[in-house]
Amino acid sequence: MNLALEISNVVGIIAFAIAGSIKAVNKQMDLLGALVMGFSSSLAGGIVADLLLGMSPPSNLTYLPYPALAFSSSVAGFVFKKKISKISRPLLYADAIGLGAFAASGSSLAFSIRPEPLLVIMVGTITAVGGGVVRDILANEVPMIMEREFYASAALIGSTAYFLLRVLLGLGDPTASTVTFALTLTLRVSAIHLGWKLPRPKG
Repeated sequence: MNLALEISNVVGIIAFAIAGSIKAVNKQMDLLGALVMGFSSSLAGGIVADLLLGMSPPSNLTYLPYPALAFSSSVAGFVFKKKISKISRPLLYADAIGLGAFAASGSSLAFSIRPEPLLVIMVGTITAVGGGVVRDILANEVPMIMEREFYASAALIGSTAYFLLRVLLGLGDPTASTVTFALTLTLRVSAIHLGWKLPRPKG
């Protein structure tokens, strides 16, 4: 993975972990709950993706800097919840950066193991949004991606783009990953500004 995507991954882990721990505080959970929610939000998607690809144990449980970063960010969210909540807009953009980075890294990993379209697209999407789904389930909520906002759709489009760039255009992984990251990020930021949502049933 190139340096830019590695930095983006770090930003995403911090943003997802803080968002998870803040949700735990809003649900009146204790510190352990905040740690579980923050860890799940930031790393569960990658763990699920690794298991789907037959990688055991998952890298997010063996590469210690990522769990350490997730836990420390969760503690920060728990302790400084009121101050962090005042900068919710920057956190949305950091979340968008993480979404793009995780979509790119998940797609890249899946393609390196087996370049099948459905595998690449689904693993890329799950890596990007799976943590948020686990977080919302733990919070006893309908997962956000199932009921509102143009969020998972951005990761799905980005992961699809990765596969097409590799297979149809013959681009290498660094270029395809960078384009996937940029596309996913652009779509998510546009959705934030323009209020994009998928169609819902009337009435």
